[in-house]
Amino acid sequence: MIYVHFADGFEEIEALSIVDILRRAGEDVQMVSIMGRKNVTATHGVEVVCDILFEEADYENCEMIVFPGGMPGVTYLDEHEGLGAVILDFAAKGKLIGAICAAPVILYHKGLLEGKNIICFPDFAGKIKGANIDTSGVLALRDGNIITSRGPATAMAFALELVKALQGEEAAATVAARL
Repeated sequence: MIYVHFADGFEEIEALSIVDILRRAGEDVQMVSIMGRKNVTATHGVEVVCDILFEEADYENCEMIVFPGGMPGVTYLDEHEGLGAVILDFAAKGKLIGAICAAPVILYHKGLLEGKNIICFPDFAGKIKGANIDTSGVLALRDGNIITSRGPATAMAFALELVKALQGEEAAATVAARL
């Protein structure tokens, strides 16, 4: 099970590309709303209906959590106390955590990026201290259990990196070839 987290103000391309590509790879992906309702509205007005609410999620049987960017969605995700506890638990257990665009800020605020190699949306790079922010142009980057990416233009590459982390390079290449 993979949970992609949604809050009002999420970035459409990032969130929906992740869900789409992971489902194409055969993964059981659930869209999780932290808003107390299943309908969530994106940064540019697109409304989606999530599969479950945060309170319904079974994190013990979840192998990966993912956070799309977009504002103020990232702020809502960052401030959600229950989700913060889940993130820290996942980190302690070495479970996979994905964050794209502004979302690595969430992991920074939880103290998880010290010494990590990451990428994020350039406007947020100065807000993340202690991490090694890659500016080489790589589209997605994995360091241990944390996978990051830059923004909407890299959403597909990020989603394929998530597939690679879950199923291996060959599976990710197979999904990419079908795109």
